[in-house]
Amino acid sequence: MAQATGKRKAENGAEAQSSPPKQAKAATSKSAEVKPAAELSAPLAAGVGSESITCLHDVSYPDDYQISEKTEPLVEKKPAKEYPFNLDPFQREAIKCLEAGESVLVSAHTSAGKTVVAEYAIAMSLRDKQRVVYTSPIKALSNQKFREMTEEFSDVGLMTGDVTISPNASCLVMTTEILRSMQYRGSEVMREVAWIIFDEVHYMRDRERGVVWEESIVMAPKNARFVFLSATVPNAKEFSEWVAKVHKQPCHIVYTDYRPTPLQHYVFPMGADGLYLVVDEKSNFREDSFQKAVNAVSTTSNSSKENGKWQKAPMRGKGNGEPSDIFKIVKMIMQRQYDPVIVFSFSKRDCELQATQMEKLDLNNEDEKKLVDQIFWSAMDCLSEDDKKLPQVSKLLPWLKQGIGVHHSGLLPILKEVIEILFQEGLVKCLFATETFSIGLNMPAKTVVFTGVRKFDGDQFRWLSGGEYIQMSGRAGRRGLDDRGICILMLDEKLEPPVAKAMVKGTADPLNSAFHLGYNMLINQMRSEESDPEALLRQSFFQFQSDRALPKLEKRAKELEDERNSLVIEGEEEVKGYFGLLEQWRELKRSIRNIVFSPRFVLPFLQPGRLVRVLGPEDEEDDEEISTSMTIKGYWGVVVNFEKIPTATKDLVDEEDGRSVPEQKYMVDVLINTIAKNNDTRRKAPRPIDMESPGEPVVAAVPLSQLESLSAIRIHIIKDLRPIEAREKCKKTVREVLRRFPKGLQMLDPEDDMQVNNKEYKKAVRRLEAVEKMITDHPVASSPTLPARMKILQRKNNLTSQIRVARSEVRAASTLVFKDELKSRRRVLRRLGYATADGVVEMKGRVACEISSADEIVITELIFGGNFKDLPPEQLVALLSCFVWQEKTKNAPKLREELAGPYSQLREVARRVGKAQLDAQMSIDVEEYVTSFRPDIMEVAYAWATGAKFSEIMKMTDAFEGSLIRAFKRLEEVLQQLIVASKSIGASELQTKFEEAVTKIKRDIVFAASLYL
Repeated sequence: MAQATGKRKAENGAEAQSSPPKQAKAATSKSAEVKPAAELSAPLAAGVGSESITCLHDVSYPDDYQISEKTEPLVEKKPAKEYPFNLDPFQREAIKCLEAGESVLVSAHTSAGKTVVAEYAIAMSLRDKQRVVYTSPIKALSNQKFREMTEEFSDVGLMTGDVTISPNASCLVMTTEILRSMQYRGSEVMREVAWIIFDEVHYMRDRERGVVWEESIVMAPKNARFVFLSATVPNAKEFSEWVAKVHKQPCHIVYTDYRPTPLQHYVFPMGADGLYLVVDEKSNFREDSFQKAVNAVSTTSNSSKENGKWQKAPMRGKGNGEPSDIFKIVKMIMQRQYDPVIVFSFSKRDCELQATQMEKLDLNNEDEKKLVDQIFWSAMDCLSEDDKKLPQVSKLLPWLKQGIGVHHSGLLPILKEVIEILFQEGLVKCLFATETFSIGLNMPAKTVVFTGVRKFDGDQFRWLSGGEYIQMSGRAGRRGLDDRGICILMLDEKLEPPVAKAMVKGTADPLNSAFHLGYNMLINQMRSEESDPEALLRQSFFQFQSDRALPKLEKRAKELEDERNSLVIEGEEEVKGYFGLLEQWRELKRSIRNIVFSPRFVLPFLQPGRLVRVLGPEDEEDDEEISTSMTIKGYWGVVVNFEKIPTATKDLVDEEDGRSVPEQKYMVDVLINTIAKNNDTRRKAPRPIDMESPGEPVVAAVPLSQLESLSAIRIHIIKDLRPIEAREKCKKTVREVLRRFPKGLQMLDPEDDMQVNNKEYKKAVRRLEAVEKMITDHPVASSPTLPARMKILQRKNNLTSQIRVARSEVRAASTLVFKDELKSRRRVLRRLGYATADGVVEMKGRVACEISSADEIVITELIFGGNFKDLPPEQLVALLSCFVWQEKTKNAPKLREELAGPYSQLREVARRVGKAQLDAQMSIDVEEYVTSFRPDIMEVAYAWATGAKFSEIMKMTDAFEGSLIRAFKRLEEVLQQLIVASKSIGASELQTKFEEAVTKIKRDIVFAASLYL
């Protein structure tokens, strides 16, 4: 494992770049400090204010690395690039590592100045006549970086899949996907690369695309050096150790928590009128101020949340024509000159709805309006006259003239870019944006507003994580322009202080691997001479993190075993036997209860007012005394009502006549006494207690399985038990009944009263009687030390269970991760004819390895099944749209006959592929897999391929323009891959058809050139 040694002293604090004198002075007041590696592994997000620019510098070495003991000074080279400002310590430290020819990870906040390090690496490579590759996570960012770097350096090229410019340049800007495909193809460029810059490397934790980073880092040339630029991650040391291990070279970490512009965090309670400062610029959390803000959250906001209108709250006013909260807050920001402002929302539609609330705000003067108009129409010049009339184009221009912008993935790409340019030029003063704006694009504002702190992550609505909040709030505060950045959190739900603290003072999210296997990766690995899939898995960051966890897991298992072995029980075997009999007794009681309290027998006796005993919660506290006798804790309650609840139909067999009957589920409303709310806030369900105890009587829904026994007594109850007085009266009556029967209430007899007399019941009762006799006659039954010995045994049993889990975790961590899935995927490839048993890639495999932008197996099956053979290019385009569309659309048009047929064939092929994966023991839901190929835009894609105008196809769907363009661009990407695949197997007819399909879709606004190029 890579080990941490070596530290360097960073120089004294320096002036912040382009800073006003005040900030420069503050920055020099404390020397930058270097902290040891041990501290790097601890959470590092303790705030460093503008009073000190600290940087942590450490280095990870691979095993057996010989650290040079040379003491003579290095020959000083002329700097590759001079800067008109003093560099910060972290920038100087990183540049020293580059000049020493060693890899470096720079982990710093947004706008701290990481780009300086990347620029220096490029300048140094060009000075030393070396080749350098700059990768970024998204095409838009690559385009932007290409533009910036072309202004700075002359010899720059661009490769994004959409565009290729100067592919032989010394400095190549590309997306990480392009880098990976060049590595698989054994591109000549890869042999010449001396430096690879991975911008935004924390993207590696992205669920879908993170694996691309891991693959490209592992497969990078062994003589290459790296510059990793990342947002702050607490486990930067772990990442550098992985790089050092995989590439057998030192990897430095330069980490800074320094934020050039300190942040202040405010809370704006919905419906209120003021702001509350909750975190000051020195990162102090103000508890009292936060509490005031929480108390000020209006009741109207709470009711809107309960009605499921979370995101709509900022748009709501107080009625009577009053302005909405979002209007009030933006107006206040403008009056206090806190602009420009980015207002973050978690929905594309909400961004636009909020922008419409700004009608009465005019933030630009006449000269600025003219300038906006000029920039806007010169950008739109590349569009056709029809495209210039698109609703989205005409809708945005009036907003932009007002100084209001909208930025989300549903916008036309050209509009997104023009809005970015206007924002950079200070002509958009208020921008409504989704989370994606906070990724990569270096466009800070003075103020950032959050319209809500809950987001839907694909599975559920959840609070923002500290890391997400840091990433987005990091946009606040422009270096050299603002002395502080301002974050405003709009609240319309009472937040618990710990949740809010975790957000506004939270630490960054750790960089965890999102590695997963794919067929394209697997086949490419199998056909490449220099690599094999197992080697890639062994070298993945995922495996590295698993291996690191192994010593901890082994230590934990050993500690549990030692603790278990230290527990000594006198006469252990006898106590175990007694304990086993008690377990049998409880199990038999449960079986009998399940029969007696089945709907068939119990429903006639659940009249309102009947006294019943309800079982106590099964999660009794660990320290509660363990029962050493035949007792089951139950609590008295009163039946109020019962109801049948909807359930999945599941047939049961009737024991009497063997007929199958549908299962019925019922809930019984029972009035029980519970712990008062303020004493037991942890529990979601009410916890029953004795009727004699002080508490709160509530009506709780109890499943039949939780009833323990039925009393023969019924009391009169009031129909409306909603008022607390009515429930208290009922509780008083029960107490009186219990007082009158000190020896216990008479119970309903299952056989005599309830007519339960089936075979299973009688058999269980006979067995129960036998077990009860064995318990009574057991030699330890009367021992006074039995309770103490039973408690130790229970602890021992719990430890045995924990040891079992710990040992299985150790086994899982010590074997190759994904080993079973790798076997299953290889089995699928073998059975479907993509590779031989010896791992030789067949013709089908050669096609599949060229397809990385869609489901490579299903597309290959369609090719070899002849499904594309008779389809004209327009239908081909429509069919392939099912592979690139993932969004849900409400009103998808009905498929015409010539499209319904091919789609039906696609589903059959997908079902066959799904079943093949299931047969190969892969975890897959076949029907879910089949429905993942969505036909929602087939008609739209068909119309586009037949020459329809963009404005016409937009009338056919409720999808956003930008979403549709993204789908068409990805469709073109798939077609280009299919052209290469057809060429590789000599299928010239198919190749021609795919080329024709490309010409039919590659036109007009969908493929308008980027404004950055």
